[in-house]
Amino acid sequence: MFKHIPSLISCICALFFLCFISCSKEKKSTKETITIGTKKEEKKTGLQNTSTVPVMLDNKGIGPISSITFEDQINTELSDRGAQLFKAKCTACHKARKKMIGPPMAGIYEKRSPEWVMNMIMNPDEMIKKDPVAIALFKAYNNTIMINQNIPEEEARAMAEWFRTLEE
Repeated sequence: MFKHIPSLISCICALFFLCFISCSKEKKSTKETITIGTKKEEKKTGLQNTSTVPVMLDNKGIGPISSITFEDQINTELSDRGAQLFKAKCTACHKARKKMIGPPMAGIYEKRSPEWVMNMIMNPDEMIKKDPVAIALFKAYNNTIMINQNIPEEEARAMAEWFRTLEE
């Protein structure tokens, strides 16, 4: 009668171990949590302290860009031009590595597709009205509208290349 107890205990231990392993695996979030400022800053500025924005790497956004393929190596000439364009046109609202009026660009391709990024640069009006990620970002950043600067595709592509150098 007691000869089956060791194998029963072994089975129970194995089941417990498998349950423990399956429950403890880290699950990748499909949302990013944005924290804007501290509680003290929130009271001063009225900005929401945190907001959740979906991470949608398969979302290409709304606009003229339907496909982009990055080369393995960064095109430094294009990237340098992108850095200059970003500095001239975007730094009133964006910083490369810090949240400001708008989100930072560092690590953008971990959250957004290159097509989405370029469409947001080139077509922010329609993106903020119809794209779920752009709408969530709009709300997360205190309903701040990204101004349409009528940036042509070649300039948006240069900035997109520069953003690759900012990966976190």
